[in-house]
Amino acid sequence: MTAGDVLVLNASYEPLQRVSLRHAIKMLVREVAVIEEAADDSFGPFPRPRVLRLVRYVVARWMHRRSHLCTKSAIKARDRSCAYCGGLAETVDHVIPRSRGGALTWENAVAACLRCNHKKGNRTPAEAGMPLLITPSRPASFVA
Repeated sequence: MTAGDVLVLNASYEPLQRVSLRHAIKMLVREVAVIEEAADDSFGPFPRPRVLRLVRYVVARWMHRRSHLCTKSAIKARDRSCAYCGGLAETVDHVIPRSRGGALTWENAVAACLRCNHKKGNRTPAEAGMPLLITPSRPASFVA
């Protein structure tokens, strides 16, 4: 994966694949995808995409289902909003902090806004007095 890679989500917000920036721009020009998350700079008339979502749902049975495909972008796509306050999801928070042995897994990571992530810090949600609005779990499309 390079810095120019763009995550492509299905219309249902499930991660499909990563494509090059050039391929992503072609998808935008053909209007088969819309930008879900963009970088601060631009690429011609388009904001530089980090995450694209297809306009129409694509059946991806032919793809190898990778149960270990747990990325920060996929967590944000799964949750769509902050798991603590319901606001804009800007980052990913580990329910059990990494410093305490928590890993980036479907069950231990949630989308969070910067404010809640900073407020929770190196504590569990219970220790921080910040109950989760969701129960993090593996998306149905990745269940073996």
